[in-house]
Amino acid sequence: MPTQSPDEPLYTVAVRALCEFGLRRGDLDQRLSGGPTAQEGIEGHALVASRRGPGYRRELPLQADVGDLRVRGRADGYDPALHRLEEVKTYRGRLERQPPGVCALHWAQLMVYGALLCREQGCADVELALVYLELGSRQETVLTRRCTAEALEAELRSACAAFEHWARQEAAHRATRDAALRALAFPHAAFRPGQRQLAEAVYRAARDGRCLLAQAPTGIGKTVGTLFPLLKALPVQGIDRVCFLTAKTSGRALALEALRTLRETQPPPAPAPVFPLRVLELVAREKSCEHPDKACHGGSCPLAAGFFDRLPAARLEALSLPSWEREPLRALAARHGLCPYYLGLELAPWSDVFVGDYNHWFDTTALLHGLSAAQGWKTALLVDEAHNLVERARRMYSAELDPATWRALQRGSGGELKRALQRLQRRWREAVRLPASAEAETDAEAAPGDDSPLPQAQPAQGSLALAGDGDAGETAASPAQAAAPTARPRAPRPSAPPYRVLQEMPAPFVEALQLAASAVLEHLAEDPGKPDPALLDFAFDALHFARLAADFGPHALLDLHTEGRHERLCLRNVVPAPHLQPRLAAAHSVTLFSATLQPPHHHLQLLGLPEDTARLEVAAPFAAQQLRVHVARRLSTRWQHREASVEQIVRRMAAQYDDRPGHYLAFFSSYGYLQQVAQRFEAERPDIPAWRQSRGMSEEAQAAFIERFVPGGRGIGFAVLGGAFGEGIDLPGERLIGAFIATLGLPQVNPVNEQFRALLQRRFGAGFEHAYLYPGLQKVVQAAGRVIRGPEDRGVLHLLDDRFGRPDVRALLPAWWAIGE
Repeated sequence: MPTQSPDEPLYTVAVRALCEFGLRRGDLDQRLSGGPTAQEGIEGHALVASRRGPGYRRELPLQADVGDLRVRGRADGYDPALHRLEEVKTYRGRLERQPPGVCALHWAQLMVYGALLCREQGCADVELALVYLELGSRQETVLTRRCTAEALEAELRSACAAFEHWARQEAAHRATRDAALRALAFPHAAFRPGQRQLAEAVYRAARDGRCLLAQAPTGIGKTVGTLFPLLKALPVQGIDRVCFLTAKTSGRALALEALRTLRETQPPPAPAPVFPLRVLELVAREKSCEHPDKACHGGSCPLAAGFFDRLPAARLEALSLPSWEREPLRALAARHGLCPYYLGLELAPWSDVFVGDYNHWFDTTALLHGLSAAQGWKTALLVDEAHNLVERARRMYSAELDPATWRALQRGSGGELKRALQRLQRRWREAVRLPASAEAETDAEAAPGDDSPLPQAQPAQGSLALAGDGDAGETAASPAQAAAPTARPRAPRPSAPPYRVLQEMPAPFVEALQLAASAVLEHLAEDPGKPDPALLDFAFDALHFARLAADFGPHALLDLHTEGRHERLCLRNVVPAPHLQPRLAAAHSVTLFSATLQPPHHHLQLLGLPEDTARLEVAAPFAAQQLRVHVARRLSTRWQHREASVEQIVRRMAAQYDDRPGHYLAFFSSYGYLQQVAQRFEAERPDIPAWRQSRGMSEEAQAAFIERFVPGGRGIGFAVLGGAFGEGIDLPGERLIGAFIATLGLPQVNPVNEQFRALLQRRFGAGFEHAYLYPGLQKVVQAAGRVIRGPEDRGVLHLLDDRFGRPDVRALLPAWWAIGE
């Protein structure tokens, strides 16, 4: 990044970034390589260092000024006795499969490090060693060169010359951007009630480098209220990048619109033609791919062939674009014959603001986290609708294996691949074999299937009487439940209960899994065409499971599902904190905000937020009379009362519509329940327009569902609580005047969720609340928040279940609601 002092060089660049910018040539090659995780890379580097002699120096810092550039980095290792500088690279499989361009880039980095070392020590030459460590066998392949200081200096200056022009424009952009952000004005005439309070808290968190957990009601403008202060803080606090992270596509669209508003309402500073803020929209690869039938390498895809030869011209043209959002970037890529997804990744180092999904920072292979660490950025995070982060993080750090997959692959394979899969099957049988001492207890301990009615057992407090809103296999509120078996098992063998928790991770099985994945990668490398999708999926799943298995602990479950001869092994993350804490610590500041973060300790504990996390609760700017809230105190939507509830719900919905015709949303715990009520309603009131959410709705179908809520229109949309229409949609004024919520949103009671409850009870106490009550009511409040979106809105909310009248439930609902019958 550019520096402030005139005595300092104009621009500081890392060795890796310098080489990647100007020295890559030829094709893009993204064939699955099973590359190591960051932790595996660290462990591999430590292994190599442990094999070196005394005096060996790891992570040797090197730095030199070359013209207007300061080049710096850390060489992996230096042996003073041999006067040898090493660059260590870890990999899996066969080294000769590595693309030539990758090896050339490794040598370029090592030669730049060599030049820096020769400058520092004033030596005439140095031996360079490129060390490749194969993770499976732990064998090293060492390639050496002895280079003179003169030759290395020429290599350094060549790399700097290719980057120098870009560095000057980057420094100019940074200076212009910072000046513009210092003068940035709020884009509206005034702050909304509560919006200024939120903005000030976000600014303080950025100033102090802290985490902020902010609950702010729907409708106050949280997106602008968080982006504006953080952009103002960038130049003052020396923050390099802002990442706006969302859970859903709708949240990304709102963030991009807010950023457009912020830019378009400011006068562009001369001589810039537009406001100098580079916003990059990060889109999933499957949504960006122009040739989904081809593999990501030059031998298959025309957009990958010669990618790095055409990249410089596209990168230069990108600087003149007002936006790096999805469609402008796609058009730019088309003009230069490039893959739009990978073009976006190449522009990421030069972006100021990122708008993307949670996984871009928090996932195991997160792009932005890795880029921020490599570039040494001070990065500020905005986590939108943060109540979703617990469940999303659980999915990121969970994995599932189906033995039927590798058994099927085994039948069609041969050679080393077949042997690796056979070995995996043997280790699988050993891992899941039930101990003899447990076989006699199988019948008594076997858990019921997911289609069984609610358990009758109640804890001492009676709180489980609240649970069980979802139909079997249909509850929208619980990813944990969604991964559980979806049908009652056929009569299992006595030694194979339908559900079982394994207490330890079977190490021999995990080792066999890694070896099988490596064998698949070797097999895929033999075929330059499009990989077999079944093999590709297995390799991804196997590597993901193996990586998570290395961190298995009391924050996770390992469970086995058996249905006849079909088995599934699931590694389920329950408490994401151990995985998220390093990601949170890597950011300069983190603001997590939502309208539903009650109770705060639920998120503080499960997400692993620091002890000094600041907390803010913005009072709602709405008056109680804006939203009439009614509780159906004589109605139960529990699973066992479902049939009896349908007629009462239909009558209540019809009466409300007759009292005030307009647009309403009705939310249910499952698609099955939704269909029951919708069919009865349409039969009894065909005069009232009605439309339904369906399973697996496309983005186009979702948009059509929302487009029916037009001003002046009438009708009722039927939706599932926790689905696409329960949050992230804005229907102000007459577009939506009321909602019916026929559920507490509680996840279904099943063996998996009961294990979640037990684990959370052991870790934090209040296991039922953490596993069932808090997640359910968050979805209720989110759905209800669709009704009142602004100070002029008026509406009605019907909570269709007697449990909403309970004091412990009422305490988790918004304080400004005035709840009546």
